[in-house]
Amino acid sequence: MAEQVWRPQGRTRRSTRTLRVRTSATVMAVIVLAVLLVPPLAQLDQQAVDLAAKLRPPSWEHPFGTDDVGRDLLLRCVYGLRVSLFVGLVAALAATVIGTAVGAAAGALGGRTDRMVMRAVDTLSSVPHLLLGIFVVAVFRPGVWPVVASVAVTHWLSTARIVRAEVMSLRGRAYVDAAVSGGASRWRVAVRHLVPGVLPQACLAAVLMIPHAMWHESALSFLGLGLPAHQASLGNLVQTARGSLLAGHWWPTLFPGLLLILPTLAIAGLAGAWRDRLNPRRRSELTL
Repeated sequence: MAEQVWRPQGRTRRSTRTLRVRTSATVMAVIVLAVLLVPPLAQLDQQAVDLAAKLRPPSWEHPFGTDDVGRDLLLRCVYGLRVSLFVGLVAALAATVIGTAVGAAAGALGGRTDRMVMRAVDTLSSVPHLLLGIFVVAVFRPGVWPVVASVAVTHWLSTARIVRAEVMSLRGRAYVDAAVSGGASRWRVAVRHLVPGVLPQACLAAVLMIPHAMWHESALSFLGLGLPAHQASLGNLVQTARGSLLAGHWWPTLFPGLLLILPTLAIAGLAGAWRDRLNPRRRSELTL
C-alpha cells in the first residue's frame, strides 16, 4: 500500500525535475546561440540612430521595438546580454579562484591561520556587497574590467566558506589520514587530495555566481557607476529606459529586464540538477 501511495509522487517529482532541466537547458542554448550568432549575422550597427523611428512599439520590423533615439532594441539587448554574460562569467571565475584558494588554505592549515582567515571573511561579509563594489569601481574609470574586479573582490567570500567547510570534512577521511601517516606534507595532501575533492562544489558555486554577478553589474550600471553610457549592457538599457517608462513606453524596460531574469532562472534550474547529482542522498530524499 505504501508503494502505491509514494511511487506516483516520486515519479511526478522526477518528471517535473526533468522538465525543469530540459527547459533551462533550452533557454540557455537559445541565449548562447543568440549572443554568439546574432551580432555577426545581423551586420547592423547597434548604435545606429533613426530619430524618425524612435519609441516604436514591438513589430515585425523591430520585434523588441525601438528606444528613445530609434535604435533597434533587439540588437541592443543581444549586445547588452553579451556584455553582461561576459562580466558574469569572468567575475564568477575570478571570485571562485580567490575563494577556493582562501578556503582551501584555511581548511588545510587549520589552527590560528584558519581562525584569522575566517575572521577576515566575517569582517568583509559584514560590508554590503554593493557598497564595497561601488567603492572599488569609483577608484577606476567606468569600464568592463573595473566592474569585473569589483564583483570578484566582493563575491569570493561565500565560496571560501563552502570550500573551507568541505576541506574540513575531507580532512577526516581515511585516505587523507593514510597520506599523512605515509609522510606526505601538508602541501602535497592539499594539492593531491583536498583541492580535487572540493572542485565540484567550487564549480557549482561558480555557476550559481554567474547570475549574481550579472545582477551586480546591472545594478552598478543602473547607478551610472558601471559601464560607460554608450556601451550596451542590460543595466545601461534599463537605466536609459526610465524616462520612457514614465512616459508610458513599457518595451524599453521590459525586454532588458526579461533578459536578466531568464538566464537567472535557467542557470538556477541547471545548477539545481547538478547539486542533486553531487548529493545523491538529498536527491533521494526529494523523491520520497
